[in-house]
Amino acid sequence: MNIPPYLKQGSTIGITCPAGYVSQERVAYAITVLERWGFKVKLGKTIGTEHFYFSGTDAERIHDLQTMMDDPEIDAILMGRGGYGMSRIIDDLDMDNFIANPKWICGFSDITVLLNQLESCYDIPSLHSPMCGAFKPETENSDFLKSFYNALTGAPLYYNSPAFELNRMGTGTGILIGGNLSLITHLVGSDSEIFTDDKILFIEDIGEHLYKIDRMMLTLKRSGKLDHLKGLILGGFTEMEDTERPFGQTVEEIIADKVKEYNYPVCFHFPSGHQDINYTLTMGMAHILTVNENGGSLELIKP
Repeated sequence: MNIPPYLKQGSTIGITCPAGYVSQERVAYAITVLERWGFKVKLGKTIGTEHFYFSGTDAERIHDLQTMMDDPEIDAILMGRGGYGMSRIIDDLDMDNFIANPKWICGFSDITVLLNQLESCYDIPSLHSPMCGAFKPETENSDFLKSFYNALTGAPLYYNSPAFELNRMGTGTGILIGGNLSLITHLVGSDSEIFTDDKILFIEDIGEHLYKIDRMMLTLKRSGKLDHLKGLILGGFTEMEDTERPFGQTVEEIIADKVKEYNYPVCFHFPSGHQDINYTLTMGMAHILTVNENGGSLELIKP
């Protein structure tokens, strides 16, 4: 495992947008908070620029991200937003210098593509974290943004989630992987595909029809991704939609049904994902997941 150096006072965070368009205004308060935390900030050329849906052409987004990945003065890279576009450029990134000099890649949603490529191909941890839109005056002192600071600086990380009737009790230890469910299934069969044996899988999603969640969970099951987990964590599944003829199960029931024959712990309603409270998870490093009658807990195991 090639763990990037943790940040300290005076470290530099680069902000780029390798996917959907992000405005200068959406990034502005994030810069303010990061500087209050004692970090320097360097903006990429894809902040505030646009090319139809995207923050720039594929070539422009590749160049901006590549420049930051190779810049020795940048210690971590925070994505401006997700949306869509990372899978259009992932295969054109030159990873050689980054592998020799890794830094923390931070983001979620569409950034799931890059986070899982780092883990599955290069054994480099990353941060499934809030992006620039999460930084607001009303969230600046929130626990979930503090978790991002703690993850960047190497502080201990320990999270709790509430009890839920479909939780499955137990304890599991393994490398934490995953992210956005629709992106994880999109990666099956590609170089960025996740490998789940003996690992803890985290999934979340937003704005999907219930039947699509069922289909994506079946994709994971049929491809063997659910067979040998050490644990399953379900984050936010927000803004779920149903069809005119109801599917007949809640999103929690759909997921519980797909893993009913396994015996690893399953934890629902974990506070991470496309929701107001989005705690930072260190992907690619070992964690302990415990689920009991009081709910779930997740603890990072630092080497």
